Amino acid sequence: MSSLADIDTHVREVLNIVNNPLAARAASDSVAQSWIRCLNEFRLDPARFVMPPVLTQPELVDRREAASDLIACSRLEMTTLYQQLADPELAVVLVDADGVIVHQVSSVPFGEAVAADGLRVGALWSEREAGTNGMGTCLMERDCIAVCQHEHFYPRYTSLTCSAAPIFDDRGTIVGVLDVTSRSKLLQQHSLVLVGMSRQMIENRLIDARYRHANMIHFHSRPEFVGTLHAGKLAVSDDGVVLAASRSALFQLDFRSPAELCGKRIEEAFNASLEDMIARSIRGSFHPVTVYSAKANSRFFLTAQTPRDAAKSSTRILLSDPVSAASRAKAVKKDARETTGRLDKLSHLEFGDPRMASQIQLAARVIQRKIPIILRGQTGTGKEVFANALHSISPNSGGTFVAVNCASLPENLIESELFGYRAGAFTGAQREGRRGKIVQANNGTLFLDEIGDMPMALQARLLRVLEEHEVTPLGAETTVKVDFQLISASHRNLLELVQTGVFREDLYYRLNGIEINLPPLRERADALALINHILESETEDPPTLSAEARHVLLNYAWPGNIRQLRHVLQMAIALCDGPEIRCMHLPADIVNGNAPQRMPAAPVPPQSAPHLADDADTSALNAIQVRERETVLSLLDEHRWNVSNVAKVLGISRNTLYRKMHRLHIRLSHDGPSTASDA
Repeated sequence: MSSLADIDTHVREVLNIVNNPLAARAASDSVAQSWIRCLNEFRLDPARFVMPPVLTQPELVDRREAASDLIACSRLEMTTLYQQLADPELAVVLVDADGVIVHQVSSVPFGEAVAADGLRVGALWSEREAGTNGMGTCLMERDCIAVCQHEHFYPRYTSLTCSAAPIFDDRGTIVGVLDVTSRSKLLQQHSLVLVGMSRQMIENRLIDARYRHANMIHFHSRPEFVGTLHAGKLAVSDDGVVLAASRSALFQLDFRSPAELCGKRIEEAFNASLEDMIARSIRGSFHPVTVYSAKANSRFFLTAQTPRDAAKSSTRILLSDPVSAASRAKAVKKDARETTGRLDKLSHLEFGDPRMASQIQLAARVIQRKIPIILRGQTGTGKEVFANALHSISPNSGGTFVAVNCASLPENLIESELFGYRAGAFTGAQREGRRGKIVQANNGTLFLDEIGDMPMALQARLLRVLEEHEVTPLGAETTVKVDFQLISASHRNLLELVQTGVFREDLYYRLNGIEINLPPLRERADALALINHILESETEDPPTLSAEARHVLLNYAWPGNIRQLRHVLQMAIALCDGPEIRCMHLPADIVNGNAPQRMPAAPVPPQSAPHLADDADTSALNAIQVRERETVLSLLDEHRWNVSNVAKVLGISRNTLYRKMHRLHIRLSHDGPSTASDA
């Protein structure tokens, strides 16, 4: 706060809440109780600010070592969350169970600014030390909480808004808090939703890290959610004892605490043994299989996996099966590799490059909400492989993945390929007609590669399909309803194509729910790991690389990216008649070429905020209103434009939300969601 009068007003408000029962009931229960604790239990004075204490360097080293698993499981998720919120005026903060900040992600200017207020690694932000705040109060309440500006105990912090979620281990013990602290009040609700999702990812990672040698069961009442963030997760020992359960698993199975299930046999959760579930998963190629809960006989869908790095479990599966133990072990190892490919192909595109890892995490989260995605990347960076991997973890994974290369189809054929045609629609048409690619992708994923090459006339037809969710085949009088996940790709800058008039602006914003950028091979920090992966995938006994060959491959510019690299390695394997690939096995233009030197891996850039479909003129809005507008649009899209649901999320009435939408130039028409530029 900037003035003594403001400070005095805030102090009076705190004291009034604490001393006046009627005022306390009008305030947030969590905040009011926190203020009462700060005054009566911790003996803090809102008029006497004291900076949170900071650990010494040796103390901080010990503290971070004790929280090493928590930090390791949170680091990537925090970076992804920071990029997703895309605001330089915020910090993503991780505290341990005592409230000590052990990791923080922010821009340098904002980090320096809030460090002056005590928000820095090593500082203790418990309620006892920092008063009411997102991290400390979350630890006390053991629940998600938002502490917005004047709800802070100390006037020093009333310019900040905190959104925090507690992190629990598999025993139900709180081990830390994930928090987003920002200068903007408008991001509060949206931030809290994303923080909660990130917290869930971290808790799942903690189970994976602690029980990496255990069998894993993923389940949900809906098959499309198996293997996603929403699925329940159980770690089970080889003898069928439940070692750990995620909170989602406990909730779905109607157990109130980990102690009610952990340590018990898996048959107390489901009406099937571990051996039976693994055997059925293998026979079903790791597609979800049906089981029933032991308590309520409710139907669930699950997959059961053996440990990825433990052959011990693999050799004991289905011992009663007539297949020999040796052949069974070999088959299960093969199936285990296929399992991770089928259930999470996306994570298998990650080999250690931070930019790629960031984009994978962002895409994995967005695909669950059926938001349109544009993949940007040079030719050969693996856009179709990436899109197919996204399809495999999407809610539409049970449907068909349909890929269309808009650049490779003649202009006179692309319309019939996309939209299909009825019998006799034109000369040369098949007698029975043909289903177009869009209809083939119904309940699946449509991947439009090189969409920047789509003719303008067809862009208009595609826009209508996306707006109305129906297709009219050529020559037909009736429409066909369609529902699909849309992923587009281009090596060209679509926004530049819009500005030059060769790509429709309204279609661009409809396609561009979020943009995922695939880095070129020459900029990737994981090139060596990628080379080794390709070698292993091409032959059962892959050769090694000589030091000279490795140097050549790592320093070549790779204009053809991964596609070119794969072709070069395939040829080298064919020419190599020994255990080692040498320069003599590589093409001369690779060894002696004048290609520019390999660039160092670029740092992870802040991700721009997801730009949802929207073509309104926002020039009349200020920066804060634009940010608020993007938040509201994102929530509306997430809830399929159900105003009632979004109002509940925001904690406001429907009428208030309608007024907010009108003020922010967001309009609902009779034909569905749209935007308008009139105030």
